[in-house]
Amino acid sequence: MMLNSRLLTDLGVIALAGLTCGVLDITCTLTLSKLNGIAPMRLLQAVASGLLGPKSFTGGANTAALGLGFHFLIAFTVAGAYFAASRKLSVLNEHAVLCGLLYGIAVHLFMSFVVLPLSALKRPFSIKAFATQLVVHMFFVGLPISLVVRHFA
Repeated sequence: MMLNSRLLTDLGVIALAGLTCGVLDITCTLTLSKLNGIAPMRLLQAVASGLLGPKSFTGGANTAALGLGFHFLIAFTVAGAYFAASRKLSVLNEHAVLCGLLYGIAVHLFMSFVVLPLSALKRPFSIKAFATQLVVHMFFVGLPISLVVRHFA
């Protein structure tokens, strides 16, 4: 099966949006974690713990790499969902800043109240962490995705 140029362009926009938000989000979160005394490897292992549970923290660099892979898989998936929605809802491109900020909130709420409760590692709820990650998702996930999609699609 041959891929047409439009499909390649669409996949390129999704990849760029996913890569942009993935890099911004992980950079911000790693920085905040470092300021709180959490080593980068530990943070990435925490991401992998969603699948592996507590044994993720004994896996060294391998589980940290898995966590980084999961992080970017989620980033590309979230970017793909926004891109697909933007093809049907022109408001997402017409008001990209507002829609991107709202999308970041929606992603954070979905991750916090659907994905994390289903994960293998149960974490206690922290209002400080919730609020911090809400802002991170608004400005470093939703907004960059919406702006990349508006600009390149």
